[in-house]
Amino acid sequence: MRIKTVIPQDDWTLLITMADGKVGSFDVQPYLQYEAFEALNDASEFQNVSNGGYFIEWHCGADLCVDTIEAKMVTLS
Repeated sequence: MRIKTVIPQDDWTLLITMADGKVGSFDVQPYLQYEAFEALNDASEFQNVSNGGYFIEWHCGADLCVDTIEAKMVTLS
């Protein structure tokens, strides 16, 4: 599955649309305690997310694969 769009929200969640049209919310907060994701505690850094299709990544080097996102995403539609 591919990620079509990723939109960061103010509450450290991501609004994700998958290529098949499934839309969901992914909560990044549980990951913020890990060293690789520490920089994302800064809201401006969190907002600067890039969509790689099969993963998302931030400039600080933190990333999440589509499998993790699909497994933990709360489906909205």
